[in-house]
Amino acid sequence: MDRGVASHGAARIAWRAEGQGPAVLLLPSLGRGAEDFDVVAPLLAAAGFRVVQPEPRGIGGSAGPMEGLTLYDLAGDAAAALAAAATGPAVVAGHAFGNWVARAMAAARPDLVRGVALLAASIDTALDPAIRASIDGSFDPLLPEAERLGHLQRGYFAPGHDARVWLAGWHAPVARMQRAATAAADAGWKRVAERVPVLYLAAAEDSIAPVPTEARLREALGPRVAMVVVQRAGHALLPEQPAAVAAALVDFTRRMQV
Repeated sequence: MDRGVASHGAARIAWRAEGQGPAVLLLPSLGRGAEDFDVVAPLLAAAGFRVVQPEPRGIGGSAGPMEGLTLYDLAGDAAAALAAAATGPAVVAGHAFGNWVARAMAAARPDLVRGVALLAASIDTALDPAIRASIDGSFDPLLPEAERLGHLQRGYFAPGHDARVWLAGWHAPVARMQRAATAAADAGWKRVAERVPVLYLAAAEDSIAPVPTEARLREALGPRVAMVVVQRAGHALLPEQPAAVAAALVDFTRRMQV
């Protein structure tokens, strides 16, 4: 495992990387850290890739201004980590909120992006108020554990999966920063499949980002998009089906090398 800290303006972005080969950059979900990919990353490295995991600013060794940002600033953080940890462009995989950073990076730094993988990615803004409440409740450490587990189960996990694996790892100030950065960004990042090939990796039982039709995907993202649906998974996806996620990313990344 290689580790380092990359500079991006006033920010310092901690990163870790493993494996050798074409690069894959992994970007985690809203208010969560790089550790969410810790089961998937070794599978990608074993398949022959250089896997880079930057820590979002405000988590672990990553620090910098937390106000007055846009998605493009967060994409710049990720780009700085990639440039420090790997050579050449990468397939950029963003889980949930991370998909927005991945798309912004494809818009702002096309020289570094070979393709984009969107994992459990919301493409529509409408959300059931009960699900929104469960997202917010997941961040609240003052709630009783049983109540938080209920929110996690409702919002993130397929029935029968143990939501306890996500009781820890939430960073509410980071989530607030990321939401504000999204609201402050223009819409130029959204139609990523007009720029690069896109894999849309959907979770079959996702209550936050339900599986869209292929027509809706093309309408929202652009023409160069292919969808794979992972069964028995909710919005959390990574702890639920890491092998399926890795297999889809390996296949997509190999096709980007042709």
